Amino acid sequence: MAGVWPEAAAAGKPLTPPERVGKPGAPPVRGVDLRMARPAAKDATGSEAGPENAQWGNVAADRLRSLVERIERLEEERKALSSDIKDIYAEAKSAGFDVKVLRQLISIRRKQPAEVEEQETLLDVYRRALGMAN
Repeated sequence: MAGVWPEAAAAGKPLTPPERVGKPGAPPVRGVDLRMARPAAKDATGSEAGPENAQWGNVAADRLRSLVERIERLEEERKALSSDIKDIYAEAKSAGFDVKVLRQLISIRRKQPAEVEEQETLLDVYRRALGMAN
């Protein structure tokens, strides 16, 4: 990584993305200020020094780990639910139901009645325009 801001700017080195956050021309990053997550400079003894050390080791890293673990847990739940839904569609197919029509029916049930009526009216108008009227 090029130097740490402001050292990199003072030395005329290019800024890496974490160092450019919040600076003119930097790409926006939602929700996380990456400047908090960079490692602290080393002092004469070789240990990390400065107020950034506390943010690096505790607050930012713990929060990030918590978010990642929650997302991973939900992704696993989504996989399990998706598998269950596939099983139900397979059951419906084996019982003689048309799965394509079943999916359309579920899509319609999600919508508001006014929205369904509007779509059906438009579909009827388009059918008549194409000479497909019932």
